[in-house]
Amino acid sequence: MANPFGGFASQHRWAVLATLGLAVLCVSAAASATVDTASTAQASADAAELVSVDPSLFTTQTFQWRDVARGRSVPARLYLPASPKLGEGTVPLVVFSHGIGGSMDGYSYLGRFFAAHGYASLHVQHVGSDRLIWWGNPLTLASRLSNAAQHTEALDRVKDVKFALDSLLAGPAGKIMDVKHITAAGHSYGANTTMLLVGAKVDMNGSTVWVKDPRFSAAILISAPPFYGLGEPIKIVSGIDVPTLHITATADDIQIPGYSSGVADRLALYKATGASTQAAKVLAVFKNGSHSIFTERMGTGGAALNPQVKVATRQLALAFLTWVHGRDAAALERWSGQNTLLLSQFEKAAF
Repeated sequence: MANPFGGFASQHRWAVLATLGLAVLCVSAAASATVDTASTAQASADAAELVSVDPSLFTTQTFQWRDVARGRSVPARLYLPASPKLGEGTVPLVVFSHGIGGSMDGYSYLGRFFAAHGYASLHVQHVGSDRLIWWGNPLTLASRLSNAAQHTEALDRVKDVKFALDSLLAGPAGKIMDVKHITAAGHSYGANTTMLLVGAKVDMNGSTVWVKDPRFSAAILISAPPFYGLGEPIKIVSGIDVPTLHITATADDIQIPGYSSGVADRLALYKATGASTQAAKVLAVFKNGSHSIFTERMGTGGAALNPQVKVATRQLALAFLTWVHGRDAAALERWSGQNTLLLSQFEKAAF
């Protein structure tokens, strides 16, 4: 692979995204070597309890869909409200895209919470950039990471989400979905996928790629990296015309040899999003944390801070959704007031 931190050949422009997962993995391994195993396990258990959700409030379904046209499997997990009052077209939907090396099992703290509060949450697994990249010969890990971050995989991830949404809406569960209120969401690489789904435009191999899905009426972007090597954010995301929620942290850092990306990149992306359309947008920056504090992992970013940020993140996402759907105009202000101690910055631009 050509220098992944400098000038990109067009076929490798996405490749640096792969280092996100590798960096997180290495940092985690180094940290765990210095912490008492029993103490860590207890802290993780305590943190997990803080973000637990009453299991009587939601149900789950698992799908093993296959896109025959692409010869690609599209697994997914659906979290649904357990309410017996569900009716046709009554349940708004969130469709979630994981970061590199993730799976449909990840971000369950969000899926469970959404379902417990009346939203369905469909978590799509991207088989070309999922947890399988961690398996196999360690000597070929770099190659698997690189393959997972090529522009072809980036576009396949978009197709995965569209196919999963098509499949869900065509099945029995689709009958209860409120198709006027479907939100795209994602973390890290999944946030890039989400931006493409709601109107980001990128140039690849001399052609403009625009793969927006008009079914999505809002977007939740967690730890969104810039589109490395594809130009300034203003050229890529200024045309997004749906409301967006941007979530990051002051220590949302990607640090790898020869390259670094921090919260400044997330803020630049927020500033550029919807600049030409004046679409409504919200920004929340937590104090401290880490890039992977928003994943399923319970220790990263601090044993005490991790569950607090997870709880606040899911409450913020719900407040954003209720605001966007016109159900509670003051939800975001209440949330920011209740989380002052956790926040470094909060901003709402409602044009």
